[in-house]
Amino acid sequence: MNRRVLFSSESVTEGHPDKVCDLIADTVLDKALEGDKDSRIACEVCATTGMVMVMGEFTTETYIDIPKVVRKVVRGIGYTNVDAGFDADTCAVLTSIDEQSKDISDGVTTALERRQNSGDRYDEVGAGDQGMMFGYATAETPQLMPLPIMLAHGITGRLAEARKSGGMDFLRPDGKAQVTVLYENGKPVKVDTVVVSTQHCESVSQKTLQKAVEEQIVREVIPAALLDKDTKFLVNPSGRFVIGGPHGDTGLTGRKIIVDTYGGMCPHGGGAFSGKDPTKVDRSASYYARYVCKNIVAAGLADRVQLQVAYAIGKANPVSLNIDAFGTAKTDEAKILAAVKRVFDFRPAAIIENLNLRRPIYAATTNYGHFGKSGLDWEKTDKIAELKEAVK
Repeated sequence: MNRRVLFSSESVTEGHPDKVCDLIADTVLDKALEGDKDSRIACEVCATTGMVMVMGEFTTETYIDIPKVVRKVVRGIGYTNVDAGFDADTCAVLTSIDEQSKDISDGVTTALERRQNSGDRYDEVGAGDQGMMFGYATAETPQLMPLPIMLAHGITGRLAEARKSGGMDFLRPDGKAQVTVLYENGKPVKVDTVVVSTQHCESVSQKTLQKAVEEQIVREVIPAALLDKDTKFLVNPSGRFVIGGPHGDTGLTGRKIIVDTYGGMCPHGGGAFSGKDPTKVDRSASYYARYVCKNIVAAGLADRVQLQVAYAIGKANPVSLNIDAFGTAKTDEAKILAAVKRVFDFRPAAIIENLNLRRPIYAATTNYGHFGKSGLDWEKTDKIAELKEAVK
């Protein structure tokens, strides 16, 4: 039986108000880690017309000039015109910063296992919170990511490139894209619908905008083989998008968690990434779960795999771990799970060390997805041989 289903994923540009906040939070985190690799940072940001507020719990030995960070980030995104309602040089920057809660700090610094004298150095750091995290990988793209989210990221990334290069000078920073892919028997076969909403200057006509976005953005990103005469292109379907960014909609960190991960193809535990140091398993364990899944698929053990891991605050070892290969496993799933437990260590201290997470790398992760990018340690496929050996 031929099963045909549609699946949609969205991405947003770096000028989307929520992503403005995410990038400020991750840049603040990077500044803390530059001066003190053991910084404990939980940074939250909101932005609205003419104002940015930076909040959170910081425990660090370094000084961070937060107003300077905020203005540099906002300027780099492209909000440099007060007439747009949001400007790097004139926006107010408010701060409300406190230290990390001693109760949380004690649980992270001295894990339950350490208090029980396990003697293992990886038992020294407890999880910074309870919660469940998910990882995912699929063989349907070279990046081992779902096709809909990769195409959506490609479109939003190209919107930013075209705007910054001057090639499409009528574009403004805010924007989003949504791509709907037709799957037949679990395989992507064509793009059904593309929706792009992009902020623009007052003077450009809708006809000019729609033609340029379809021809110079969408068709340059999506392979022609995935398009046909029935593919639908919807560019600014509301008809006008002049007011945008934090002037058009209040932004907040952590509201684009599906954009940040797998575009809805995989469940999400609920914890956001941006602004959190790696002792927060919301971030580090999600990165590690992606690392594990990518290595499983790259090793040929399954074509598609999802992993869930769950933690208790202050405890180093996870309380649960499971995988689902959706019927694509090339060997028994129980063997794959046993191999994962032999090859990978899910304790926070081990994750931080193995992925080298105490570095100022986080601003590079903020936009266009935290997964599927080259140059990130959790995207490496260096455990293939060990996994193959472990399932024998």
